[in-house]
Amino acid sequence: METYDALIATLALMMGVSWASGINLYAALFVLGWGGAAGHIVLPDELTVLQDPLVIGAAAIMYLIEFFVDKIPGMDSLWDSIHTFIRIPAGAMLAAGAVGDVTPALEIAAGVLGGGIAAASHATKAGTRLLINTSPEPVTNWSASLSGDLLVLSGLWAALKYPEIFLVLFIVFIGIAIWVLPKLWLLIKGMIARIGRFFGIAQTYPSSIQNAPVADIAGLNENPQITALERLQQLRDKGVLTEHEFEQQKNQILKNNQSQ
Repeated sequence: METYDALIATLALMMGVSWASGINLYAALFVLGWGGAAGHIVLPDELTVLQDPLVIGAAAIMYLIEFFVDKIPGMDSLWDSIHTFIRIPAGAMLAAGAVGDVTPALEIAAGVLGGGIAAASHATKAGTRLLINTSPEPVTNWSASLSGDLLVLSGLWAALKYPEIFLVLFIVFIGIAIWVLPKLWLLIKGMIARIGRFFGIAQTYPSSIQNAPVADIAGLNENPQITALERLQQLRDKGVLTEHEFEQQKNQILKNNQSQ
């Protein structure tokens, strides 16, 4: 039973620190360091360095900076972009340290898993915040930022105090991320394409059509009218074309057909 409890606690800590690192690395470092130094939690020997006052102080300063930057629309996405190269490696290192004194193979495996988990949580946060920034009002941005901070604090608390519950919630998060991330990617691609067309640096067709096989693009012009319209509808249903783009291309096909 003790072995089972130790295994669950180690898994929860490994998953928890890497997941939290992808959302707010500095909050995770501060919580772990302060909690360990105050005696509220017991960290593995490989993570006791986080209890050093210098590490706690640096994490606190960076967390305060991120706390304010994360509330500014546009700046938060720039901050997330820069921290793509910080949060993911840090998540991998923390996950490797969380498993304790084990074989090098297990440490590497934990680091790989931790990096992947940090990448998933970071991508989910960064993609969501990028879409939220399209809203002109700041309340949604502030609410999302505060929710992220609370999520990290409560998630780490659950991982340390109730590891089994955390692991169940973590599995739910992974399922949601797998479902959400492809949709976020399509929405972000569409938003970037619209911005590019607004500034005149992209063609009328979205990038997904520009990168499609030549035969598929030619089919829009060379196939009969019904086939072309059906293909357009499929592109719209998949989210490749917006409703406005669909209507524009449909009218063009109908116009060309009438002129023939």
